[in-house]
Amino acid sequence: MKLDSSAFVAERELFDALVERARAVECAEDRVLFRQGEFPEGLYLLRSGAAVMTMESSTGDVVLCGTAGAGSLLGLPGLIGNVPYSLTAKALKGAKVGFVDREAFSKLMLTEPAMSVRVLRVLAAEVRTARQAVTNL
Repeated sequence: MKLDSSAFVAERELFDALVERARAVECAEDRVLFRQGEFPEGLYLLRSGAAVMTMESSTGDVVLCGTAGAGSLLGLPGLIGNVPYSLTAKALKGAKVGFVDREAFSKLMLTEPAMSVRVLRVLAAEVRTARQAVTNL
């Protein structure tokens, strides 16, 4: 099942605010950013390039797959929900990725409430995309 990659893309103002708080993540080679089932320590920002997002069933079969592009927020549902990642994200060679730790993300959400609304829009797009993928089975 394919995911609509536009679901992960944040509005420019939110993305820029997060980039200001991010540290660079080296992606000279393909790099796993996080794995399904791991507990989130923060949020990944795809500044350029691409990342592959996959979800595996309990038997190890890939049941969801998608490619995220520039402007995408990776790992948002796990971070917001304080639950393990539901997907695995792998940045492809040459991608420019940033990482915003949990504390910096929380501080932004508390000090700039308008950003929280923008985060909710990304989450809503992810839910809508997942529902569409399921209905297209």
